[in-house]
Amino acid sequence: MAALGNAAKGKSLANKCKTCHNFTARKKVGPGLQGVVGRKAGSMTDMKYSSALAAGGWVWNEKNLAAWMCDSKAAVKTLSGNASAKTKMGAQRICDATKQADLIAFLKTL
Repeated sequence: MAALGNAAKGKSLANKCKTCHNFTARKKVGPGLQGVVGRKAGSMTDMKYSSALAAGGWVWNEKNLAAWMCDSKAAVKTLSGNASAKTKMGAQRICDATKQADLIAFLKTL
């Protein structure tokens, strides 16, 4: 992943996230994204997570967010250590390292 991202470009990329997520702490279909960088996975108390996410065990750091942005279905298996783990979030296919860095830079501003 690229070392530094452009938060303004990331904000533009994040528009597709607004379908399911708020950029505040409030949930929508998915959890609010405010404070997501550094948050323990599955830790928002007002959400109904898949069992793999509810069990958590990982933190949303840059590496884990990048994996999730590219393919959440594969990432949940890898991050949870459970080959049968599932997530309700569809794969977003943001796999380009520069775009990931930009989106993460934006998420850090929330």
